[in-house]
Amino acid sequence: MTNPGSSIFPAWHADPRLPTDRPFTAAQARHLGVDGNVLARLVRQGLLRRVLHGVYVDACVPDSIDERARALALAVPEAAVITDATAAWLYGVDLFPGGSMGPMPRVQYFRHPDHTRVRRKQVQGGRRMLDDADLVSIGPVLVTSPLRTACDLGRSLRREKALAGLDALLRLGGFTAAELDAQLRRFRGRRGVVQLRELVPLADGRAESVRESELRLLWIDAGLPKPDLQISVLHRPGREPFRLDLGDARVKYAAEYDGEEWHSTPEQIARDAWRRELIRGEGWTIDVFGNADLHRWSAMDRLKDGYRRAAERAERRAAGDRSDAEAAMRAFGLPRHADSFLMSSEVAGLVRDPYGLYGVSEVSRSDRS
Repeated sequence: MTNPGSSIFPAWHADPRLPTDRPFTAAQARHLGVDGNVLARLVRQGLLRRVLHGVYVDACVPDSIDERARALALAVPEAAVITDATAAWLYGVDLFPGGSMGPMPRVQYFRHPDHTRVRRKQVQGGRRMLDDADLVSIGPVLVTSPLRTACDLGRSLRREKALAGLDALLRLGGFTAAELDAQLRRFRGRRGVVQLRELVPLADGRAESVRESELRLLWIDAGLPKPDLQISVLHRPGREPFRLDLGDARVKYAAEYDGEEWHSTPEQIARDAWRRELIRGEGWTIDVFGNADLHRWSAMDRLKDGYRRAAERAERRAAGDRSDAEAAMRAFGLPRHADSFLMSSEVAGLVRDPYGLYGVSEVSRSDRS
C-alpha cells in the first residue's frame, strides 16, 4: 500500500487507503476504513471500477484478461473452475454488458465432484464433470477452455445469446468450426444438446458484435437465405471499401445494427447516413436496427419485407430498369462533399484496443456496435 503522505501518491487517486495496483473486495476496503457508501460514490465519480459483485479496482488500472483473472480469484473459492458466461467474459467476450453501475451477473464456476458445493450471493456454484483438456490456467484461476466454454454456452443460454457466444469464441481463434462440430458427439444425450446441434452449423467467427449475431439469428428465423457477413461494397481506387454487417449480395439486401455508443452523436449519425446513401446508390436496400428492434416480433417482418423489396428491385435491374439514385450515381459519380465521410480511418473504422482483450492492437468498426 502507498503511504498517504508519500509524494509519489497520485492526487487523482480514488482514495489513499485503497490499493492502486490490484483488485480488492468490499470486505478488504472496509478493513482499510472505506465503507460501501464511499465505494459507491467513487464508482459514480469514475475513480473506481466495479469489476464483479463486491470486487473493485482503481480506474487507472487497465482492463485486461490478467486483471479480470485476479478479480475472479477474489470472488470464487479455491479449486473452483470458471465456466459459462463468466469464462467468456474472462476471455474478453462480454455477453451481458451492464457497466460498472449496472447489475452484475452472477459469477459462474464449478468444482470437481470431490469438493463441496458452495452457495454465495451473486456467485453461482455447482459441480460438473470436466476433463483435463477442458481446463486452462489463467493467472491464479482455472477456467474452461474456449472450446468447452463455447459448448457450454451453446447448450445453456437462450438461442440468441448462445449463438453470439459461439460466434465470439470462434473469432478468438482458439479452435476451429470443425473442432466445434466434432464436440457434438461428446454431448449426445446431455441437456441442451439439441440447441447446440442447431446452432453449431450457424456459428460464424466473422460476426463482430453480440448484437450482430442476434440480428443474424432473426434473419435466419425469418426464413431468409443464409446471409453473408462483413460484405465489402463501394470499392474505389485508393479507398478502403465500406462493409455491411450482413446481407445477400445476390439481391443487394443488407441489415445493419447501430449501437448507441458508436452511432448516436450527430457526427456519427451524419456519417452513417451518407455512407448508406452512397451504398444505396449502388442499388442496395439497407434496413437498420437498434437494440429495441431486436426484441420485437416485427423485426422478422421487417427483414422479410426488406428482402422482398430488394428481390423485386433486383428483378427490375435485370430487366434494365434502375432507380433514380442508381442512375445519378452512374451519371455523376459520388457527391464531392461526401469525401469528408470517406477518410481512410473512418472507412477502415480502426480503433485502438486499450484493454488487449482481442489479442490484437486494433478492431474493426462493427466491434463498436
